[in-house]
Amino acid sequence: MPVATLDQEAIDNLRALDPEGGDTFLREIIGIFLEDTPMRIAEIDQSLAAGDAATFIRASHTIKGASSNVGAAALRAVAEKLEHRAKKEGLANVTALVDELKTAFATAQTALKALVVP
Repeated sequence: MPVATLDQEAIDNLRALDPEGGDTFLREIIGIFLEDTPMRIAEIDQSLAAGDAATFIRASHTIKGASSNVGAAALRAVAEKLEHRAKKEGLANVTALVDELKTAFATAQTALKALVVP
């Protein structure tokens, strides 16, 4: 069964952290995520091209954690697979998963933006 794009419980938890009961905190967290994740994906591409497994694994791990924080469940699942595969097998068989990661980010980006549009 496919993982949902967004984890509504995580979104609700972020909303609950806003002291004013609005979406200010949620908007801020999502904004940081949407700004930072493309840089991590670029890091993945660069480290894959350079054969730098340590940087690749670290960038995958960062995306996994950040995705979990904003409730981007499907993206988190792909980043976790990518991190584990790179740890176990190196960078030889990760290209298809990197493509899947980029697609999952695009989907998450659309869904997250829809949450915070006033």
